[in-house]
Amino acid sequence: MFDADFFRRWMTATATSVDREAERLTALDSPIGDADHGSNLRRGFTAVTATLEKEAPDTPGGVLTLAGRQLISTVGGASGPLYGTLLRRTGKALGDAAEVSAEQLAEALRAGVEAVMTLGGAAPGDKTMIDALVPAVDALGSGFAAARTAAEQGALATTPLQARKGRASYLGERSIGHQDPGATSAALLIAALAEAAGE
Repeated sequence: MFDADFFRRWMTATATSVDREAERLTALDSPIGDADHGSNLRRGFTAVTATLEKEAPDTPGGVLTLAGRQLISTVGGASGPLYGTLLRRTGKALGDAAEVSAEQLAEALRAGVEAVMTLGGAAPGDKTMIDALVPAVDALGSGFAAARTAAEQGALATTPLQARKGRASYLGERSIGHQDPGATSAALLIAALAEAAGE
């Protein structure tokens, strides 16, 4: 079972990873986006960890809902609303339970991913964060490490795709050959989850 401390560790691990990878995320965003994905997410997750240190909700759902709210209010562009929706909807699905099981987390995360798909209108294969998140959620039943591998493979698999959603879609065929920055950062989020779980 996973308590609020576990979810705080997940958010802290994500912030550390985003901070470490921010320049790479921005480099990926440069040819097909606004070249600000890394800096935007770094600002957002830095704010998340600062807020969680001050407020520290005592339920898993509370931690994710607060983190999602913070991302929406501090991250510019599409990343804030998308990541904020992912975490808030996952948190809402977890409800007020003091502890949640791996199965409950997987179900809640699926609800979060579906909310992101609804918000952004994206499906698997559109070259977005969904290409990392959907395989990760599908693999969660086999453990956190399996979800991390699936997310990383999903992000890599965006390279030959033509973007059909988001800023990169304006480039048409010129978006082919570039790994999607959103899928890459989504893989970091899932890898941080595996790290928090010790896998």
